[in-house]
Amino acid sequence: MIKLGLIGRSIAKSSSPSLHTLLGELTDYAIDYQLHEPRDDSPAAFADTLSRLRAEGYRGCNVTYPFKQVALDLANRTRPDASLVGSTNTLLLTDGVLAANTDYTGFIRGYRARLGDQAAGKVLLIGAGGVGRAVAFGLFEVGTSEVIVFDLNEAAAQSLADAINSAGYSARVAGTDALADAAREADGLANCTPVGHYKSPGNPLQPELFGGQKWAFDAVYTPLDTEFLIEAHRHGLALMSGFDLFIYQGIDAFEIFMDTKVDAAKALTAFQQKYALLSELIR
Repeated sequence: MIKLGLIGRSIAKSSSPSLHTLLGELTDYAIDYQLHEPRDDSPAAFADTLSRLRAEGYRGCNVTYPFKQVALDLANRTRPDASLVGSTNTLLLTDGVLAANTDYTGFIRGYRARLGDQAAGKVLLIGAGGVGRAVAFGLFEVGTSEVIVFDLNEAAAQSLADAINSAGYSARVAGTDALADAAREADGLANCTPVGHYKSPGNPLQPELFGGQKWAFDAVYTPLDTEFLIEAHRHGLALMSGFDLFIYQGIDAFEIFMDTKVDAAKALTAFQQKYALLSELIR
């Protein structure tokens, strides 16, 4: 039995155990994937949890809020994707600790699976947190010319825009008063906030600002039919869902953990059939 896990806070309803168990079945590995919630949000609590997992023989673990940057600091090896984004969601625990960011690689794979070679163009990115950071950098691998960053925390938005520009790409911040203009000039819309989740329902963008764009992505996947995606669909935009990001980042992480390749199409079909997750909107 191969031990894998997830470290984070408020993760009781995570679908990661189901996904990695299924990926193990498809690749003939017996996987024991467990959830681990540190005692608090501190770096010390995360370090203690990670140390325990390593002592218990875990091969790897995923990392989620609020530990993605803390985890990067504890790695002795870092893949280019994690270095670029400045955080990690995937740790390989053999020969030390290798940090990767499969939110970044998973977004790229998910975008191409849904939208093919369509250039992302100019994108309004709503949310400058951990997922938003990974998606922002991933966008430049799928033909983004500029990312316009909006976050209610303008300091966070500016920090992300500065990091993007420092990496040689193009980004700027839109304040609340410039959000409407940013939406109207964008080719793509990306929601990387929790707004739309079943615990925080709503739409991070006013309905009248949809229309004229080409595509939309919502990082939220519980529920799949978020208000954001429903509005985007109503205006004829091509859609990429949070489910796409979830499954492709998971596949990428599993391939790192197990040093193997996964048939992504087979995994996607199997997961949909077993858990009946996909709605008609994004099928």
